[in-house]
Amino acid sequence: MSSLLTILIPSLIPAMSDAVRGLVARISGGAGALPQNIDERIKLMQADVEKLKALAQLDTPSENISPWVADLRGSFRYLAVSAIILATLVGVFAEIDKAALAVLLDLSGASMSFIIGERMYLRIKA
Repeated sequence: MSSLLTILIPSLIPAMSDAVRGLVARISGGAGALPQNIDERIKLMQADVEKLKALAQLDTPSENISPWVADLRGSFRYLAVSAIILATLVGVFAEIDKAALAVLLDLSGASMSFIIGERMYLRIKA
């Protein structure tokens, strides 16, 4: 049961926080920090663009990086998730220790939540 909770709770946190935010907005009668006029809207959009530029600059590799290193760096998350899922499948079929298998199943659940959960929640919300 606790193994199931370790998978469900992280996947429900975005939905719960969004629900709390919506509840606070409904109770307070406000819509959050929305711009009140076109100038504020433009400033907000410019701030969003600057934020995205800063994030892109942080994520950009250095100039003299080898192409295979850049490719590995970009795909590392998905390779790590694949390795976790493969190790879990091997653990299930090899009938390893139950405690180790529980850890692998928790890691697999978190990994799948990373890949599928956020995109699914954004699609449901839209």
